[in-house]
Amino acid sequence: MAAQKKTDAPLLPAYLVVGEDALKRDAVMKRLRARLSAMGDLSFNDDSFDGETAEGADIVGACDTVPFASPVRLVEVRAADKLKKADAERLVSYLGAPNGSTVLALVAEKLAKNTRLYKAVAAHGKTAVIDCSLPKRYELPKMVRSMAVGHGVTLTEGAARALVELVGEDTVRLDGELRKVALAHRGTDAVGEREIVAMVGRTAEAKPWEFVDAFAARDARRCLSLLGRMESTSVHALMAMCATRLRELVCARSMIDRGNARGIAAALKAPEWRVKNHAAWARGFSAAELRAALVSARDAERAMKSGADADAVFLEWALRVMAKR
Repeated sequence: MAAQKKTDAPLLPAYLVVGEDALKRDAVMKRLRARLSAMGDLSFNDDSFDGETAEGADIVGACDTVPFASPVRLVEVRAADKLKKADAERLVSYLGAPNGSTVLALVAEKLAKNTRLYKAVAAHGKTAVIDCSLPKRYELPKMVRSMAVGHGVTLTEGAARALVELVGEDTVRLDGELRKVALAHRGTDAVGEREIVAMVGRTAEAKPWEFVDAFAARDARRCLSLLGRMESTSVHALMAMCATRLRELVCARSMIDRGNARGIAAALKAPEWRVKNHAAWARGFSAAELRAALVSARDAERAMKSGADADAVFLEWALRVMAKR
């Protein structure tokens, strides 16, 4: 019954399809187009604009056009977050009294809730804003396994994790790789990790926080692997992040030594989820090692800024800190 009510819900004059999950945005627009096509001939009643180049007057003009051979028109504005301020204001004015025979669909990766355009769309109902946010990183493998079923294959947990590791968080790329894997896979067994590694090329760039976490865990092998996939992150930025993490671990180590490991989050003034591994990481170092690491970080940073090979200096420093004595 709930699904029926949702299907029969009246169309709103405007929707904001917003979030970084491109696959979800595409799915939402496909559903909207399918619904409007069932009501009439959409081929004569469909206008699309690019927010980076479109003018507000042209978009409003399309919205005010009377539909032909259909009770409703669709006006889609892609990259609506790229609209110039004056053009966005034209849409805000239009949304104050929109044309009842037009559905305006604004599609955007990001649009702040405090913007006038966001508020103007949201004012038309609770379902006017459709959230297409990316799932959390830890949720992606489970989602990938569900996506694989849609392509006619199943993935093991290890295979799903490997795919995310290789491709990254872009759901469109993940879906594309799953399609290729499904076409190449033979048999009815689940696709395993080895098969994914053999068929999928690495395209994901490693995140700086992944390196810093591996550094705190003294996992030199993983750090070296990640460092080779961090083209857009400078070693100067990594040095600053690693030094910050060492200071946090000094604090965590001190709290542990006082018998108050549960007080780490409060001492660092950080949410619990952000420091959930700090106690384990801090126990991997002695207090003396952490102090020495901070001192050597200062010296390494000076060397990096004085003309020495910054990449070599940082790598040597990080490996020395991670070495277990």
